[in-house]
Amino acid sequence: MPFQENEYVYLVDQENRKHWLKVAYTMLKISSLGTIDGNRFKDMDDGSSFEVAKKRFTVFRPGTYELMESLDRGAQIITPKDAASILYYCDVRAGSVVLEVGAGSGGLTTALTRAVAPNGRVHTVEFKEENAERALKNLKRTGLDAYWSYQIGDARDANVDMVADALIMDMPDPENALDNLSPCLRPGGRICAYIPNTNQLELVVNALRERDFCDVFAIEIMQREMEVHKGGVRPSYEMLGHTGYIVYGRKRA
Repeated sequence: MPFQENEYVYLVDQENRKHWLKVAYTMLKISSLGTIDGNRFKDMDDGSSFEVAKKRFTVFRPGTYELMESLDRGAQIITPKDAASILYYCDVRAGSVVLEVGAGSGGLTTALTRAVAPNGRVHTVEFKEENAERALKNLKRTGLDAYWSYQIGDARDANVDMVADALIMDMPDPENALDNLSPCLRPGGRICAYIPNTNQLELVVNALRERDFCDVFAIEIMQREMEVHKGGVRPSYEMLGHTGYIVYGRKRA
């Protein structure tokens, strides 16, 4: 399907750099690139290539990974490798209702809203107004804000009126919010806590078990890129190692 006006896309140049833009059938000024005729996009589709000043560009619709990568960041985001695990283990899909704690810059919120669309929703309890405003700005770029709502408050005592399929918490002490928020989780619903340190990991795992949550387990995900060249393949000397521990569980009836 050809690109439509107001659609958010990115161009990849010959050095594999990305240039983001919102499609409009007019002259478009693109930061670090210059001005191009937006009418070109009328006849282009995902993966089309074209030339500007003798340089080749390919235009793509973004997936969840690219959207998270392009965020205006304040707080550190949950990385795609961890977000993918959270979506999978919490069974977040179209139509799901998700209660999130901590919007940050909107990284995980972006992945969640994209997954629950078009008939689900994500509601976030965020402690800082500035974080919520930045997350909203990031979501509005692509219309994902249509599936999101938020409230400012402390997850440990905030008044939340909803029934969620999944409760996902990115906060320093999720164990202290369990008594307030777990009643919002439906029987059989899934819970996730994202924490950076092992002492926090122990606290939240024990807190879930004490509250009779079932199938409680914790994981850590490492990611290493492979360097592929003609005549040789080796692991990269750099890797995305520890970013956080992820705790999962399910609520008994």
